[in-house]
Amino acid sequence: MERPQEKPNATVEPGVGRDFCTTHWSVVLAAGDQTSPEGHAALCRLCETYWAPVYAFIRKRGYSPELAQDLTQEFFATLLEKNYLARALRERGKFRSFVMTSVQNFLHNNHDRNQAQKRGGGRVILSLKDDVAESGYQSQVTDESDPAKAFEQRWASTLLQNVFQRLREEHVESSRSGLFQELQAHLWCDPDSIPYGTLATRFGLTVGNVKVISHRLRGRCREILRHEIAQTVSQPGEIDEELRYLMRVVSQ
Repeated sequence: MERPQEKPNATVEPGVGRDFCTTHWSVVLAAGDQTSPEGHAALCRLCETYWAPVYAFIRKRGYSPELAQDLTQEFFATLLEKNYLARALRERGKFRSFVMTSVQNFLHNNHDRNQAQKRGGGRVILSLKDDVAESGYQSQVTDESDPAKAFEQRWASTLLQNVFQRLREEHVESSRSGLFQELQAHLWCDPDSIPYGTLATRFGLTVGNVKVISHRLRGRCREILRHEIAQTVSQPGEIDEELRYLMRVVSQ
């Protein structure tokens, strides 16, 4: 008899509004319900977040761009077809680790399948231009030969891209959207960032105003990042651990 699935624990992170209630593994568990609109949206979100990491892992295993694209499609098709997400219980820990282990097993079990039509049954799980995954992969090519590390680098990069996209969406209609664009470099202490004094003059503000806006933006960035990570870890205590790991990956 199968063990009933526990409901994920919902917690509210300090300083985060009600809309940022972080339900651990909420996206993963929702994606396991393929019959609901919410489940479909969650599945698409997971595919978008982990597509590039999975593709990078497969490319580092020596597959061509075309074959890697087909295998990535098949991997997510298999995840959907077998409903593995519904079986990914909270005890499994970090979803990042679950995906990487799953793609390793997938490649091992499918090493002799070489016909594109068979891979994924011709279904397209996520519509992407053919060159999107490869161009993203090439933009971050390093001397690193370990597929697992390539996966982690793309995971970190994609996660941060999602965070900045959310920030952009929040500021796109703001009267200070231009200032937001300029302040993004300050979030990561970019040495080429424009000095606060120059920004203050450009946007008709005081240096103190710009510093306050930058401080709030940095805080909002942390909130969104914590929220993103919280949805794919099994325990609240793993959020900070995963944040520290992400920063180590980014700094490599």
